[in-house]
Amino acid sequence: MYPPLPPQVDFLERVIARAHPADDHLTPLVVFDLDGTLYDNRARTQRILAEYADNIRGAFPELAEALGSIDREGVAYMLADTLHGCGVTRVDAVQDITTRWRERFFSEACLAYDETVPGAATFVRACHQAGATVVYFTGRDISRLLGATMNGLRDRGFPVGVAGVEVLFNPDATLPDESFKRVAMSSLARLGRVAAFFDNQPANCNVALQHYPDCLVGCVQTQQVPGSPDLAAEVTPVRDFRRG
Repeated sequence: MYPPLPPQVDFLERVIARAHPADDHLTPLVVFDLDGTLYDNRARTQRILAEYADNIRGAFPELAEALGSIDREGVAYMLADTLHGCGVTRVDAVQDITTRWRERFFSEACLAYDETVPGAATFVRACHQAGATVVYFTGRDISRLLGATMNGLRDRGFPVGVAGVEVLFNPDATLPDESFKRVAMSSLARLGRVAAFFDNQPANCNVALQHYPDCLVGCVQTQQVPGSPDLAAEVTPVRDFRRG
């Protein structure tokens, strides 16, 4: 793995500095999305497709081999693009795989397949130890994924269940991530002063900057919705959360 670039290190250090309480007596907030920001979800899709391949290997060996050939870099944001990339284009196969993927991807059991973005847990702990309130601001819906999400944060070394940690879940499983965050973004101000905001979706980063023009906004370069808007000039792209 390549070492982090100096602009990333500088940006993350500035976030740590902003995480310290200031003279305005407002609690500094450092806000983190989960999927695609603190977690790499490509591993989740890869494992689900591998499980599907194992289940159909006897009846459809060629399809199973194609699905088994998908590596981490071959997982696109859209499942249809992932399947097309390994040669799976038959309509009935794509539909059946998509149905199974949706059942599994948004299940508590499969959250365990996610991998932590390099440096993420260490960086979040550093923000918390500096005095900021850490806010996990996620499009995951609370009705299905609350328990597994909290357990996953704890097991991966993120601060959770202690003073100075807040979690904002999507209350509606049918509401897209971007729509939920547009509506809920202003509510962050009830918790304190937004010092920094991290997400992997440019639209969410731009909205955060519109609401909180003085905060530092980092866009994690994992996966993005196809057709995403350009990042605002003030948003800083970061590869991960490593500072050295």
